[in-house]
Amino acid sequence: MSKVNFKPLADRVLVNPAAAEEKTASGIIIPDTAKEKPQQGTIIAIGSGKKDEPINVKVGDQVLYGKYSGTEITIEGKDYLIMKESDIYGII
Repeated sequence: MSKVNFKPLADRVLVNPAAAEEKTASGIIIPDTAKEKPQQGTIIAIGSGKKDEPINVKVGDQVLYGKYSGTEITIEGKDYLIMKESDIYGII
């Protein structure tokens, strides 16, 4: 698990998205233009939560989230997603 020098605020979490599939189940290679956005990833950092709503995920959790959830950001040359905890569907 990677450690980043970034602390999300309030109910936001930093997610390292899983790599997009390179091949189909039958072995066909998927070109970059046709790859689906990953919908799962690993929590890298979490905020402190809101006053009445604690954060329910922890660093290291594998989570599922919406296809278009979060905002893509680059920290220390690596791409991550930052999103609200409410954008997460569940823990795998």
